[in-house]
Amino acid sequence: MRLIVMLLLLVFVAGGVVLGALNADLVGYDLAFARVQVPKGAALLATLALGWILGGLTAWLGVTTRHRRERRSTAKAQGAKASKAP
Repeated sequence: MRLIVMLLLLVFVAGGVVLGALNADLVGYDLAFARVQVPKGAALLATLALGWILGGLTAWLGVTTRHRRERRSTAKAQGAKASKAP
């Protein structure tokens, strides 16, 4: 399993290197408070990483809130059972 993960990681690193090498032209971004010029490959990889992080954060928050809601409803149901018991 480790070998497969390492090979997969190596493929993605090689892909990133090729992407960066083929897109070496500078692209300018005006962010209203700063002007930045970065290579196209770096901009693409940064955008990909930011999207991955934001997507993961959104999924994590969705699961966390659902679990919290389920725990609350379970606790209420158990509290109602305990109050009905003689």
